[in-house]
Amino acid sequence: MNNKVRLPWFGLDIGGSLVKLVYFEPCSSQLNCKGQEKVGLEAIQDFIKSNIHYGEEGRRDENLAMEHVMLGNREGHLHFIRFPTDAVDTFLIVAKEMNASVLNNKVCATGGGAFKFEKDFREVLGVQLLKYDELECLVHGIHFINAHGVDECFYWNNLHCLEKSVKVSYDFHNDAYPYIVVNIGSGVSILLVESGEKFSRISGTSLGGGTFLGLCCLLTNCASFEEALSMAEEGDSTKVDKLVRDIYGGDYTKFGLPGDSIASSFGKMTSEENRSSVSDKDLARAMLVTITNNIGSIARMCAVNHKVERVVFVGNFLRGNTIAMKLLAFAMDYWSKGTMKALFLKHEGYFGASGALLELMTRMNENGESTD
Repeated sequence: MNNKVRLPWFGLDIGGSLVKLVYFEPCSSQLNCKGQEKVGLEAIQDFIKSNIHYGEEGRRDENLAMEHVMLGNREGHLHFIRFPTDAVDTFLIVAKEMNASVLNNKVCATGGGAFKFEKDFREVLGVQLLKYDELECLVHGIHFINAHGVDECFYWNNLHCLEKSVKVSYDFHNDAYPYIVVNIGSGVSILLVESGEKFSRISGTSLGGGTFLGLCCLLTNCASFEEALSMAEEGDSTKVDKLVRDIYGGDYTKFGLPGDSIASSFGKMTSEENRSSVSDKDLARAMLVTITNNIGSIARMCAVNHKVERVVFVGNFLRGNTIAMKLLAFAMDYWSKGTMKALFLKHEGYFGASGALLELMTRMNENGESTD
């Protein structure tokens, strides 16, 4: 009986907007195979490593690669790849052309798309998706990557002057619990994590990254998340939002609200004159601020209710989104009077896929299968 779990090893997180894929590349000395199997594995590795862009929208985040990671008694490297969920059909065709299913016909997957596209993977690629809970994969992935990554966790300093704020490494290994994790994807899920195996979903909101992109597409005719972010970076949200000073003429001192606090998101857009004077960049910036403030407010209240001081923000909404990270950090610090810290993780949206890869290791141990 052959109890060997065959390479290649993948973890998939198929979300509402993006597919995240983590690939384990074993060191050449660890390739205990030969013949057609070895040729097939080398072909897959060459394809993955020789490309940073896959088609128009697929991308390997080369800067996030992790080297010399021990997984399932093997040493290797982790590669992180993403592409739009709309491109799943193209992904399946490419994988079929490479005969990926011949090497391994089972892949651990998580996210809603693991259920939605299960039939497509089976019929097109001949692969069985072993489906795992996305929140369990998220938490397990966070703990694994944080334990093996270098400078994985960080926060933003100088929050009184966001233009000068810079990243500062944070040691999240010791005395991490409890903490709250805010996963910002198409929507938002908020979890209370009390230990490596004890966690629960305590809140969430449908207003997430998908909302930001969807409304930006409607309001500005942008075509991608990157384009929406680029526009937001150059916009002025105060031309769109009604501020406290627009109502009081200055600060609302009785309740400690500075004049530049937002009283009403998009509140100035009730005026035809104001609507005619704002740019698409201003609208994109206002939408980013609106979504971010809403997420930060919910996260802070969850932290208050559960008496937790550390809130970890993750998810692909934060990829390259320095503005949102700094706004979240400022909001958590300001409204908590410095008692709560907003933390961020370098691998942002890849923790679910990493957790799915770890489930493969768990499955091997439970079934007595070997990786040697």
